[in-house]
Amino acid sequence: MEKQKILFESGNEVAAFAAKQINYHIMGYYPITPSTQIAEFLDQMKADGEHDIVMIPAEGEHSAAGICYGASTGGGRVFNATSANGLLYALEQLPVQSGTRFPMVMNVACRTVSGPLCIKGDHSDIMFTLNAGWIILFANTPQAVYDMNICGLKIAEAVKLPVIVAFDGFFTSHQKRRCMVFEQDETVQKFVGEYHAECSALDLEHPVSIGSYMNEPDVLNNKFQLHQAMEEAAKVIPEVFAEYAEISGRQYGMAEGYCTEDAEVLLCLLGSAYHTAKVAVDKLRGQGKKVGVFTTNVLRPYPAEELFQYCKNAKTIMVGDRQDSYGAMGGNLSIELKAMLQEHGKGADCRVLSRVYGLGGRDFYESEAEEMLLSCYRADTPKFDYLGKYSGDINMQTQQYFAPISEKEASPGLTQCVFEGTDRQRAAKVQGGRINETTAMPKRLAPGHGACPGCGIPVNVNLLLRGIEGNVVLLFQTGCGMVVTTGYPKTAFKVPYVHNLFQNGAATLTGLAEMFRQRQKRGEYPDGEITFVMVSGDGGMDIGMGSALGTAIRNNRLILFEYDNGGYMNTGYQLSYSTPKGAKSSTSHVGPEQYGKPFFHKDMPQIMAASGIPYVATVAESNPLDFIKKAAKAKAYAAEEGMAYIRALSACPLNWGDKPNLERKVIGAAVDCCYFPLYEVERGHTSLSYDPGEKKIGVEQWFSMMGRTKHLTKPNYSCVTAGIQKEIDRRWEILKAKAEHEML
Repeated sequence: MEKQKILFESGNEVAAFAAKQINYHIMGYYPITPSTQIAEFLDQMKADGEHDIVMIPAEGEHSAAGICYGASTGGGRVFNATSANGLLYALEQLPVQSGTRFPMVMNVACRTVSGPLCIKGDHSDIMFTLNAGWIILFANTPQAVYDMNICGLKIAEAVKLPVIVAFDGFFTSHQKRRCMVFEQDETVQKFVGEYHAECSALDLEHPVSIGSYMNEPDVLNNKFQLHQAMEEAAKVIPEVFAEYAEISGRQYGMAEGYCTEDAEVLLCLLGSAYHTAKVAVDKLRGQGKKVGVFTTNVLRPYPAEELFQYCKNAKTIMVGDRQDSYGAMGGNLSIELKAMLQEHGKGADCRVLSRVYGLGGRDFYESEAEEMLLSCYRADTPKFDYLGKYSGDINMQTQQYFAPISEKEASPGLTQCVFEGTDRQRAAKVQGGRINETTAMPKRLAPGHGACPGCGIPVNVNLLLRGIEGNVVLLFQTGCGMVVTTGYPKTAFKVPYVHNLFQNGAATLTGLAEMFRQRQKRGEYPDGEITFVMVSGDGGMDIGMGSALGTAIRNNRLILFEYDNGGYMNTGYQLSYSTPKGAKSSTSHVGPEQYGKPFFHKDMPQIMAASGIPYVATVAESNPLDFIKKAAKAKAYAAEEGMAYIRALSACPLNWGDKPNLERKVIGAAVDCCYFPLYEVERGHTSLSYDPGEKKIGVEQWFSMMGRTKHLTKPNYSCVTAGIQKEIDRRWEILKAKAEHEML
């Protein structure tokens, strides 16, 4: 055995520690709860100079998978981590990786797949990968997460297939346990050995074409070879586990069981619930019940023979599925276990019962495991059921929390927008909109939300809606704004509201807006106008930029409102493409080897302006009158000409590291240093809404007001701050030049 030491860490932490010890070449990633900590811990170690992994933050999980695939074709070692809908967003790329036979390791902290949105742990995500051609190891303890990450890479490279190391989100991923790790990184690197790729896109002496177009029968043979590789993996995995046991003292099997030898009744569970069930087994064994529990450490290749050895003597098996294969009377664990028993000739004389349990992160208790085992002794126990479900009241009346806001109430005539001029000179002019008067506008977003003190989201949404008269339908992408306002079964919205995920909000609202107009055209819906507003933030215009640009190019008649809080705040503040350069976050730490985010913030208003939509504007709560008038303009353009885009700088005191009562001053400083200039692009013509002139301050003054950037005011970062100032000044001068030019 090699020398080891004790760490008291979570599954996410030891996954990152194993990756650090391996010292992968590349990690392509995108943050999603509960796997995000893996990238966060690796970034901290990177800042401290503990590894050389190049960490590439993608704008979404699909691109993260693409980064990993591209890197793997370059002949190096590649790592990733994701969860839930992030895994599903990347799913299209998984067969590309396995079908072209490039190894890598991806950790999946298993989580509920939405909708409805839920960030808690179950197995509804990992089961989507069963047919992707990836080897899938399932770790039921943090110790196993560490060990399987090391074994997984060696297995992947031995059979030329990518490997998933899966474990329970929030249970295994976040719960700290005593873990043994190797003292020296060299021990791990010696175990996995050197990697020599059979082919590489970087081998210029032997150029290869990767991912060729194939017809039948070539593609048939390709998939047969993938099948053969998976069959080979079934032999390699035990060999690697045995080799690992020699240096670690920890032996893993393809499957494992507890008190199964003479058991008449067995419980089959996947993941951390296996250990809870062992306690129930001990209790029932003390009462003379011949019960046991077993699990699998490998989902693919399916260890049929190993599992059969644990359950061959049982009369009844209760399978617990932490997901459901709807309509199949059981989840995938149940379905495959039944098939295995049938294959071994035991399908007729072994009763298999299925229980779907633990969905949405619902805790699994010893008492529930005990009841599942005891129910196997009853002849009337149903074959399939949900554990912990409750009966709904079919007579319950839906409660409407707020009186609907009528079009008349929402049209007090406080802001009027009219178009003047013709052709290129045509522009919208706003009348009214004074701050004190617009307070009469009924609030579509009610008080009582769960946002943090000082959060800019409700402030900005209410300011926007003060300038939009008439009927409104809202769509929120996933993010803080959505989470804090719609905790089931209540809502903070007084108008119709729809949610969809980050990457597809604009397309979803397009469908809704066009349905409204088509139904009106067919006489199925009353006359009148509705303003459709999509609200995005928390980095939503990174992962959602493709959908937003598609909507802009189509010029669909709606408003896209982005509250820019400068990070992926709803997942714990990871860097987004709108985070200021140099700012520290949980994936851009400050240390001897890093100064924070390494690249400049994305200029989304200019990107949207380049799409040719009729109206683009930036707004800030420090200039409320300007904000409200631009909202009125956006409504007018969305009603008559097409898409309007508005971006607000939105405070997040929790992650910006400032005080809630000072946020308006902080926002004002961002405007006065021209980091966030106020302007509009109306039908292609740029005009400045506010020029600080002699009031213009340096970006260092704004940085000094926030904990996330205060380090940039220190002398050792002066060159970084100077570079940021230069870029801000360059962008400001370009804006001024555009404003002065009649064609720009």
